[in-house]
Amino acid sequence: MSNIIAYIVLILAVILGTAANGFAKGANGFTLLLPSLLTAITIVACMFTLSIVMKTIPVGITYASFAGLCIIATTIVGVYKFNQMPDVYTIVGLILIISGVLIVNLLGKTN
Repeated sequence: MSNIIAYIVLILAVILGTAANGFAKGANGFTLLLPSLLTAITIVACMFTLSIVMKTIPVGITYASFAGLCIIATTIVGVYKFNQMPDVYTIVGLILIISGVLIVNLLGKTN
């Protein structure tokens, strides 16, 4: 698989991971059946897509990219869906996470 396809699959994993986080919030401690099932399904699909990405991109870079992007995406979902506004320190931290993901992917050695 080419690196471009691997990164597209990585974005799919981020979308699935972010969806899982949103469903988990709505599952109310896994007391609601449908959001709990959706959480489980999206987590399994997310891990499956990550395993595909790790065939091409080293595990550390894959997971660092996934975790960082999922944190950013989940924060955005929190703002829009749950009205959870980050404070200035959180925003600075998120900018540092974005910087880290960019450094790992653009400047880090992948082999």
